[in-house]
Amino acid sequence: MLELYGTKLPSRLLLGTAQYPSPAILADAVKASGASAVTVSLRREMAGGGRGGEKFWSLIQSLRLHVLPNTAGCHSVKEAVTTAKMAREIFGTNWIKLEVIGNHDTLQPDVFGLVEAARILCGDGFAVFPYTTDDLVVAERLLGMGCKVLMPWCAPIGSALGPVNVTALRSMRGHFPDVPLIVDAGIGRPSHAALVMELGFDAVLLNTAVARAAEPVGMARAFGKAVDAGREAYRSGLLEPRDVAVPSTPTIGQAVFQ
Repeated sequence: MLELYGTKLPSRLLLGTAQYPSPAILADAVKASGASAVTVSLRREMAGGGRGGEKFWSLIQSLRLHVLPNTAGCHSVKEAVTTAKMAREIFGTNWIKLEVIGNHDTLQPDVFGLVEAARILCGDGFAVFPYTTDDLVVAERLLGMGCKVLMPWCAPIGSALGPVNVTALRSMRGHFPDVPLIVDAGIGRPSHAALVMELGFDAVLLNTAVARAAEPVGMARAFGKAVDAGREAYRSGLLEPRDVAVPSTPTIGQAVFQ
């Protein structure tokens, strides 16, 4: 059972709600994935206009899942903090996925603005889920500001590259053994999700790999299974790679025929 800010979630997959071909496909994909929480972009829904936004929110409510609003599209501390406060009023939750984007091409977080925004929001009673890099110093700063969850990227948002720096992710897991770590951004295939879960990460958040798939519902189901498989493999104890062959059948004590 995954516990985030005192809330227990049966699934370790969190799913985004953008870019789906239709609301019906979104609903079916979320159900097929088994996800316990979905992210929602306040800015995107407000841009869609009144009635469209209302219909979308009604759909999300009908799924009866935990909602994690985000500050996607925010490029400054002021934007992110203002958006987070609006989201709390609209969605009725103090959970917020905090994004402060610093680079237009890679959508890499502005880690300086991220830490400052986290300080403000944690002080205002928010349960902050910061979208960050795999930098250990930044992670320490975010925890110092009051964050109890970290969400490092494994590659740029929507790139589908998968883990580009496995060593850094493994190091983050080792440095923060008791902090819930959710890999966010860059997951492109179910095997990517399984890999980061095998590293000991607590959950995976993804969107594009499912929403833009040829069959989003089937892909959502595949990711749900991959996350579960990776977690079970980690808990069961994976064999470390070896540079020599090791026979699966013991030879000591066997009869020798001449």
